Amino acid sequence: MARTSSSRVLLPLLVMVFTSYLATAAQYNVLSYGAKPDGITDSTNAFLAAWAQACSSVSPSTIYAPPGRFYLRNVAFKGPCKNNAIVVRIDGTLQAPTDYRVIGSAGNWVFFQNVDGCYGFCIGSLGKDLNEPGVKNVTVKTVTFIGTQNGLRIKSWGRPSSGFVNNVLFQHAAMTNVQNPIVIDQNYCPGSINCPGQASGVEISDVIYQDIKGNISNTDCSEI
Repeated sequence: MARTSSSRVLLPLLVMVFTSYLATAAQYNVLSYGAKPDGITDSTNAFLAAWAQACSSVSPSTIYAPPGRFYLRNVAFKGPCKNNAIVVRIDGTLQAPTDYRVIGSAGNWVFFQNVDGCYGFCIGSLGKDLNEPGVKNVTVKTVTFIGTQNGLRIKSWGRPSSGFVNNVLFQHAAMTNVQNPIVIDQNYCPGSINCPGQASGVEISDVIYQDIKGNISNTDCSEI
């Protein structure tokens, strides 16, 4: 059983992945469920509705939040789900309440519970195409990972690309029984099938890790 919880996180251009490889996936856009990217309207129920659809699907699913700011109260994405191939793709920003009394006694803001196959937080995969936009100005802070495969991950394909990752802050992360707490993989190739085997053109810079604590379940920490 894997759980991920968070009390305050800003997530621009971030992908949370719950499988190592996704085939053709159904997409559930939070706008279709009433979410408003204005940073004011409460979009909590819209995100939960999109999650319910993805979690109940037997096929790979993607929950998509387009560019914009989405205000969320405390929200719990609960399993078990009927598939372990769910991607939560955030191309905008999740905005927490400025008044923590809104969260009340919940003890967390964004919470994943009883979700199998969790990969934690992931930026990527980048470098799939030669010309693609980059990812910048990402902040992930005050998060807890319990029993996840990965903690804080950045990944890119090993091929030429104009993509980049810049100005990323990972701060105040607590990890318990996490296989790979910190991963920067620039030779990403799911299943090791038809791997490009080239140097990654994705430039990764200004990535800061602060106050990352906990224990790991994987003793091999040599590969970055």
